Amino acid sequence: MKYLLPCILIGLTLSGISQTKSIRNSPFLTEAKPESVGFSSERLSAIDKMCQQAVDSNYLPGIVALVARHGKIVLYKAFGKSDNNANRILKRDDIFRIASQSKAITATAVLMLWEQGRFKLDDPISKYIPEFKHPQVLKTFHYSDTTFTTTPASGEITIRELLNHTSGIGYGIIDGDERMKMIYQKGGVTDLFTTKQITISQSIKKLASLPLHANPGEKFTYSEGLDVLGYFIEVISGLPFDQYLRRHIFEPLAMNDTWFYLPSDKINRLVAVQQKDETGSWIHYPSTFYDPDYPVKGAKSFFSGGAGLSSTANDYANFLQMYLNGGELNGVRILSRTTVEMILSNQTGTLFGGGEKFFGLAFSVNTPKAVELGAIGSAGTFEWGGYFNTQYFADPKEGVIGILMKQTQGSVKDETSWKFRQLIGQSIDD
Repeated sequence: MKYLLPCILIGLTLSGISQTKSIRNSPFLTEAKPESVGFSSERLSAIDKMCQQAVDSNYLPGIVALVARHGKIVLYKAFGKSDNNANRILKRDDIFRIASQSKAITATAVLMLWEQGRFKLDDPISKYIPEFKHPQVLKTFHYSDTTFTTTPASGEITIRELLNHTSGIGYGIIDGDERMKMIYQKGGVTDLFTTKQITISQSIKKLASLPLHANPGEKFTYSEGLDVLGYFIEVISGLPFDQYLRRHIFEPLAMNDTWFYLPSDKINRLVAVQQKDETGSWIHYPSTFYDPDYPVKGAKSFFSGGAGLSSTANDYANFLQMYLNGGELNGVRILSRTTVEMILSNQTGTLFGGGEKFFGLAFSVNTPKAVELGAIGSAGTFEWGGYFNTQYFADPKEGVIGILMKQTQGSVKDETSWKFRQLIGQSIDD
């Protein structure tokens, strides 16, 4: 705890320098004709047909597609409905739960603070959140009573390992290991989203007492590490996590529709999470381990850095454009070009992607091997997606951004993700 007060005092003193004026001044994304940035309108129209066919065939209730190149939006359209029960037509600026697309935003906030010299990437997280001191690795587990034994980890969890998913931390209810699901549930860890009265600090301190999948740095395990880092941002900056993001990322990038919990005047733009019933009709997804209406209901006190945000296609495009610009947008420097290059570099060695991809500090990134095998996008293309069926990618070489927003759960016949990327690639005409 001795680190907390100095960190908060430093945060209050330096919180105004996270973003600065830049000598560059790249404008916000604006709409333009496809030919002005080297796209064929005729070829690009295949995306409209693909999206409409997915809706007409009842494969998806609705979809928003956005394509941009060199800072110009050349396609931004909505297809289908945002809520079939209410017969509400989907609009292109409707708001979607972006779930794991939150991770790259949280990682960006961490690196903004790192640029200020607040910490080293290979610092142990226990230096700032003492509950993580002396981590343990799961050794044995008894299904009959959910008891387990552990063995001391080979080292401390570092901030870098939390960013690149090699910390050994699991993901509770969506973890691939049934034992971890049971351990996290028994330990009272909040996964992903909640309407309950709980804070990230409370949940993360519970998480810190639970065993790891593996020794830190040993393997890639998709995890709640970005939730840990959301709390870490609070400790370092002295600001509530949601306020830090609002002040230092969302406002500078004009991401005015990106929130953990929506203001009252935006609630009617939230797209319903839908699933198919036994008749093939689209209905609201029911409450399970979470209430899908968490962005507008409940205590609104849990700010999940790994999964909690809702946003629009346009807002997220501005965020990605900042990366394509080397860390700047609208004359505001969010990250330095050198930091962006580090974020997009291989931080996992051979632990992720089988040589076709690697994981940096915020995204999965294509390697030359991926291109050789037919991956859509150049080497260096970075990407991820979200739990409710959203996807994005950005190609630095071609200057291209592609975003698909959907809101479904359960089994769906959805091929739009890979078709979208392929159709964007074949539309380049320069």
